[in-house]
Amino acid sequence: MAGVEVSLVGKLEGEVEIKSNAADFHDVFSCRPHHISSVSPDNIHNCGMHEGDWGVPGSTIVWDYSHDGKKRFAKEIVEAIDDENNSTTFKVIEGDLLEDYKNFRAIVKVTPKKDGEGSIVHWSFEYEKLHENIADPTTLLEFTHAISKDIDLHLQEAAAAAQVAK
Repeated sequence: MAGVEVSLVGKLEGEVEIKSNAADFHDVFSCRPHHISSVSPDNIHNCGMHEGDWGVPGSTIVWDYSHDGKKRFAKEIVEAIDDENNSTTFKVIEGDLLEDYKNFRAIVKVTPKKDGEGSIVHWSFEYEKLHENIADPTTLLEFTHAISKDIDLHLQEAAAAAQVAK
Protein backbone atom coordinates (compact mmCIF):
# COMPACT_ATOMS: atom_id res chain seq x y z
CA MET A 1 0.00 0.00 0.00
CA ALA A 2 1.50 3.32 -1.05
CA GLY A 3 1.48 6.04 1.59
CA VAL A 4 1.60 9.78 1.24
CA GLU A 5 5.17 11.04 1.37
CA VAL A 6 5.49 13.65 4.11
CA SER A 7 8.45 15.98 3.93
CA LEU A 8 10.19 16.42 7.24
CA VAL A 9 12.31 19.27 5.87
CA GLY A 10 10.74 22.67 6.20
CA LYS A 11 11.24 26.40 6.00
CA LEU A 12 9.12 28.95 7.81
CA GLU A 13 9.42 32.69 7.24
CA GLY A 14 7.86 35.82 8.63
CA GLU A 15 8.39 39.56 8.77
CA VAL A 16 7.81 42.30 11.27
CA GLU A 17 8.01 46.04 10.65
CA ILE A 18 10.10 48.13 13.01
CA LYS A 19 10.84 51.83 13.28
CA SER A 20 14.55 51.39 14.01
CA ASN A 21 17.49 51.60 11.67
CA ALA A 22 18.37 48.24 10.05
CA ALA A 23 22.08 48.43 10.95
CA ASP A 24 21.31 49.21 14.61
CA PHE A 25 18.89 46.29 14.88
CA HIS A 26 21.34 43.96 13.11
CA ASP A 27 24.08 44.99 15.55
CA VAL A 28 22.02 43.67 18.47
CA PHE A 29 21.80 40.13 17.04
CA SER A 30 25.23 40.05 15.41
CA CYS A 31 27.36 41.64 18.15
CA ARG A 32 25.28 42.16 21.31
CA PRO A 33 22.78 39.30 21.73
CA HIS A 34 23.67 39.22 25.43
CA HIS A 35 21.84 42.56 25.78
CA ILE A 36 18.53 41.07 24.65
CA SER A 37 17.76 39.64 28.09
CA SER A 38 17.61 43.18 29.51
CA VAL A 39 15.45 44.37 26.59
CA SER A 40 13.02 41.41 26.45
CA PRO A 41 13.28 39.87 29.95
CA ASP A 42 9.94 38.03 29.78
CA ASN A 43 11.20 36.10 26.75
CA ILE A 44 15.00 35.90 27.05
CA HIS A 45 16.40 35.27 30.52
CA ASN A 46 20.07 35.02 29.64
CA CYS A 47 22.41 34.87 26.68
CA GLY A 48 25.98 33.89 27.39
CA MET A 49 29.14 33.19 25.47
CA HIS A 50 30.12 29.52 25.58
CA GLU A 51 33.09 29.75 23.23
CA GLY A 52 34.52 32.51 21.05
CA ASP A 53 33.75 36.22 21.05
CA TRP A 54 30.69 38.39 20.53
CA GLY A 55 30.25 39.37 16.90
CA VAL A 56 32.49 36.60 15.55
CA PRO A 57 31.20 33.82 13.29
CA GLY A 58 31.97 30.38 14.67
CA SER A 59 31.33 31.49 18.25
CA THR A 60 28.96 29.45 20.38
CA ILE A 61 26.31 31.17 22.46
CA VAL A 62 23.82 29.81 24.98
CA TRP A 63 20.27 31.11 25.41
CA ASP A 64 17.93 30.64 28.37
CA TYR A 65 14.41 31.63 27.36
CA SER A 66 10.71 31.01 27.88
CA HIS A 67 8.57 29.84 24.98
CA ASP A 68 5.04 28.41 25.05
CA GLY A 69 4.98 28.81 28.84
CA LYS A 70 8.11 26.71 29.44
CA LYS A 71 11.67 27.59 30.35
CA ARG A 72 13.98 26.42 27.57
CA PHE A 73 17.62 26.32 26.58
CA ALA A 74 19.49 26.50 23.27
CA LYS A 75 23.16 26.35 22.38
CA GLU A 76 23.87 27.85 18.97
CA ILE A 77 26.80 28.42 16.68
CA VAL A 78 26.87 31.81 15.00
CA GLU A 79 27.25 30.45 11.47
CA ALA A 80 27.39 33.74 9.61
CA ILE A 81 27.31 37.48 10.13
CA ASP A 82 26.75 39.54 6.99
CA ASP A 83 27.05 43.22 7.91
CA GLU A 84 26.48 44.34 4.32
CA ASN A 85 23.06 42.64 4.21
CA ASN A 86 22.31 43.00 7.97
CA SER A 87 21.94 39.24 8.36
CA THR A 88 22.92 36.81 11.13
CA THR A 89 22.58 33.01 10.95
CA PHE A 90 22.40 30.75 14.01
CA LYS A 91 22.55 26.95 13.99
CA VAL A 92 21.14 25.11 17.02
CA ILE A 93 23.55 22.43 18.26
CA GLU A 94 22.01 21.59 21.66
CA GLY A 95 18.81 22.25 23.57
CA ASP A 96 15.06 21.82 23.62
CA LEU A 97 14.52 22.42 19.89
CA LEU A 98 16.53 19.29 19.10
CA GLU A 99 13.90 17.22 20.92
CA ASP A 100 11.66 17.85 17.88
CA TYR A 101 14.07 18.75 15.10
CA LYS A 102 17.05 16.90 13.67
CA ASN A 103 18.50 20.27 12.74
CA PHE A 104 17.37 23.85 13.15
CA ARG A 105 18.76 27.09 11.74
CA ALA A 106 17.46 30.63 12.36
CA ILE A 107 18.31 33.54 10.10
CA VAL A 108 17.45 37.12 10.99
CA LYS A 109 17.85 39.71 8.23
CA VAL A 110 16.96 43.40 8.49
CA THR A 111 16.25 45.52 5.44
CA PRO A 112 15.69 49.29 5.41
CA LYS A 113 12.23 50.21 4.14
CA LYS A 114 12.23 51.84 0.72
CA ASP A 115 10.71 55.08 2.05
CA GLY A 116 13.59 55.39 4.52
CA GLU A 117 11.32 55.18 7.56
CA GLY A 118 12.15 52.11 9.60
CA SER A 119 13.01 48.57 8.56
CA ILE A 120 11.64 45.10 7.93
CA VAL A 121 12.94 42.24 10.10
CA HIS A 122 12.75 38.98 8.14
CA TRP A 123 13.01 35.75 10.14
CA SER A 124 13.65 32.39 8.44
CA PHE A 125 13.71 29.00 10.12
CA GLU A 126 15.17 26.06 8.21
CA TYR A 127 14.61 22.74 9.92
CA GLU A 128 14.16 19.01 9.67
CA LYS A 129 11.57 17.41 11.92
CA LEU A 130 12.36 14.15 13.70
CA HIS A 131 8.98 12.73 12.63
CA GLU A 132 5.82 13.81 10.80
CA ASN A 133 3.76 14.47 13.95
CA ILE A 134 5.86 17.48 14.93
CA ALA A 135 4.28 20.86 14.28
CA ASP A 136 5.94 23.58 12.28
CA PRO A 137 7.59 26.14 14.61
CA THR A 138 4.94 28.85 14.09
CA THR A 139 4.77 29.82 17.78
CA LEU A 140 8.55 30.19 17.78
CA LEU A 141 8.23 32.59 14.83
CA GLU A 142 5.69 34.62 16.81
CA PHE A 143 8.17 34.55 19.73
CA THR A 144 10.93 36.05 17.54
CA HIS A 145 8.53 38.75 16.35
CA ALA A 146 7.76 39.71 19.97
CA ILE A 147 11.49 39.92 20.74
CA SER A 148 12.01 42.01 17.60
CA LYS A 149 9.37 44.50 18.77
CA ASP A 150 10.99 44.68 22.23
CA ILE A 151 14.39 45.39 20.65
CA ASP A 152 12.83 47.99 18.36
CA LEU A 153 11.25 49.78 21.33
CA HIS A 154 14.57 49.75 23.18
CA LEU A 155 16.45 51.16 20.17
CA GLN A 156 13.84 53.91 19.73
CA GLU A 157 14.12 54.84 23.41
CA ALA A 158 17.93 54.89 23.18
CA ALA A 159 17.79 57.08 20.07
CA ALA A 160 15.37 59.49 21.77
CA ALA A 161 17.61 59.66 24.85
CA ALA A 162 20.64 60.37 22.64
CA GLN A 163 18.75 63.24 20.98
CA VAL A 164 17.86 64.73 24.38
CA ALA A 165 21.49 64.45 25.50
CA LYS A 166 22.67 66.55 22.53
